[in-house]
Amino acid sequence: MNTPTGPDCHAPGRRDAEATKAAILKAARHLLARQAHADITLKAVAERVGVSPPLILKYFGNKDTLFARVMSFETDADALLDAPLSDLGRHMARHVLASQRDRGADPLLRIAFAPLHGDHGEILRANFRAQVTERLAARLTGPDPGLRAELAVAALVGLGVMYGIARGPHLHRTDVDTVADRYGPLVQAQLTPGG
Repeated sequence: MNTPTGPDCHAPGRRDAEATKAAILKAARHLLARQAHADITLKAVAERVGVSPPLILKYFGNKDTLFARVMSFETDADALLDAPLSDLGRHMARHVLASQRDRGADPLLRIAFAPLHGDHGEILRANFRAQVTERLAARLTGPDPGLRAELAVAALVGLGVMYGIARGPHLHRTDVDTVADRYGPLVQAQLTPGG
């Protein structure tokens, strides 16, 4: 009898493990976008996913390792900035809203919950600056690209707060594309002023 060997012999188990890890990260991001890091327990993350806290420890080692991954904006920034500069404002506005509507998570909003003091807040802010605002600024031409990137991102964070936290009823009732069409130019004005 032949026994399968090689990299694909355990593929279903690996896929399940990867899906579970992704679900754990998503749950931790969701919680971090709504409360302070110090207030989040592994039990709360586990309950949101429907797994046990020891499984989270198996995959991530400890809470700090899990949240080090969660505190990265790299993957979110890839999707957020994935458009030509000429249409980036609309794309980013749409992405913020669609992420909340479809995934229950805003790619930027968790920065609003960064603790003001302590290592975790500093890590989150440093990652946010490097992976979102500085990366955006590097794409901009003309004067004050850093300031313009921060102003564009500030507009997006405000949109995320109004949609996801204040839950503006008019905003929620309006189609995402319609909002992106109206809000995108406000963001775009910082990205390509006078353009």
